[in-house]
Amino acid sequence: MLEFLARRLLVALLVCATVLTFAFALTRLGGDLAISIAGPNATAADIEQVRVAYGLDRPLPLQFLEWVGRAATGDFGQSYFFKEKVSKLIFDRLPITFALGLVGLSIALAVALPLGIVSALREGSWTDRAISIVALLGQAMPSFWLGLVLMITLGLHLGWLPISGTGSWEHFVMPGIVLAFSAIPALLRLTRSGMIDALASDYIRTARAKGLSRRSIVLKHAARNAAMPVVSIAAVQLGFMLGGSIVIETVFALHGVGFLAWESISKNDFPTVQAVVLLLACIYTLLTLGADLLNAVLDPRLRAS
Repeated sequence: MLEFLARRLLVALLVCATVLTFAFALTRLGGDLAISIAGPNATAADIEQVRVAYGLDRPLPLQFLEWVGRAATGDFGQSYFFKEKVSKLIFDRLPITFALGLVGLSIALAVALPLGIVSALREGSWTDRAISIVALLGQAMPSFWLGLVLMITLGLHLGWLPISGTGSWEHFVMPGIVLAFSAIPALLRLTRSGMIDALASDYIRTARAKGLSRRSIVLKHAARNAAMPVVSIAAVQLGFMLGGSIVIETVFALHGVGFLAWESISKNDFPTVQAVVLLLACIYTLLTLGADLLNAVLDPRLRAS
């Protein structure tokens, strides 16, 4: 188990180091940062003053090493636009993004797991085909379009839910539904395939031979084993939700990390963009690492892989 943990930790650290490098490099590929910060009407003297003030006159390797050193201590510099510490900006808004992601994942699991089980139990039937079509539509539907439809129907016409803001739990329902729609197809298909494999296994036939009830066979035996791969994909989907919250938070005016990223990109606030990319990537890596460790605990065979 310790060797398995060491291997996974090494991979996670390498991924974070790679993202850290790319986060720094990508902000430099668009041209001279000093020109972007100074603005289109700045003179050559203004641009040079900005370059010196922000340390952009130093060699890129030195800038990178300095940024890595500060980032390792949680210091991501000061925001060019907000004039605050980037770390404070991010951690003030992180709870909103996490709450949105957890709501979306909860809705996705509540919908995908029962539908996946029903689809597996009625494999090849019209019910199975109808559920597959629903999953396909959910995967193909653009999130921003679904968000606008929900805002018009549930918010404007019916008045059931607030359209934007973060005042109460009701503000997270519509954006949570939109996020869930992107995760439901993968969770549903994985649950369905896992249940089909489990129901065809020898231990299920043994359970039937012992006279166990259908409910007990499905829920206590088949569903428990079929849920193991769902653990991994659920962690991955939560990472996708946190990373993909930029569009949803912008549509619903939720001032989380995703909305902060959009604001920073539109304002050329490069320190904030770098920090947000790095943070979301590290969170995604930690989620997948946690899922791998949980699966290793549930299935000892994975520790030798």
